[in-house]
Amino acid sequence: MRYLLFVLFCLSSISFCYTQENTVKEVDSLYKEDQFYAGVTYNLLGRKLEKLNQSGFSLGFHLGFIKDMPINKDRNIAIGIGLGYSTNSFNQDLFINKNNANVFEYSIIEDRQTYLKNKFSTHLIEIPIEFRWRSSTPTDYNFWRIYTGFKFGYTIANTSKYEGDLGRIKYTNNSDFNKFQYGLTLSAGYNTWNIHVYYALNSIFSDDAKINGENLDVHAIKIGLMFYIL
Repeated sequence: MRYLLFVLFCLSSISFCYTQENTVKEVDSLYKEDQFYAGVTYNLLGRKLEKLNQSGFSLGFHLGFIKDMPINKDRNIAIGIGLGYSTNSFNQDLFINKNNANVFEYSIIEDRQTYLKNKFSTHLIEIPIEFRWRSSTPTDYNFWRIYTGFKFGYTIANTSKYEGDLGRIKYTNNSDFNKFQYGLTLSAGYNTWNIHVYYALNSIFSDDAKINGENLDVHAIKIGLMFYIL
């Protein structure tokens, strides 16, 4: 939690410095907004199996660049297309292990007292596409914004870790994780602080990941704060 507060403080300080710097610039009638973004989210598992539960605090960190392209005369409506990076962890009681045939198997850990750590994490390269509305003007740098859109991600790495009665078990680049992730996004707020929501439209795992013959169909839901910087 201390690390999370430190990250939020740093992001707020950076945004404040940029805002102060921009207030002394000359008026630009062809201004654009919000070229860089950085955010932190609390990650949830949606559409999960009935016995699958989350534990601990699951975090996501996001940063990137978005090309802002105004589409009206007042320049308060725009399309944004960008490129970013995202790392996400999910603490839960899904046990990932390999059998004697070197095939991944999945099961639910019934007793939480038998392990100290159990999580999986993903690293993605992302392409956000946003429809943007804001109340900004060439001279007003504190404004309301509503950005909604779609985010497409490609998983470049994944890791699962377990520490408990069975020892330490770690796997990387499990092919049962979906390479492609995509979902809907919404960012809304005033000035520095903006609520951000991501709702995945496909599962974290492919159809090859099953528990007792049932697809491990879990979707990522991310809720947190997003900071935009010129």
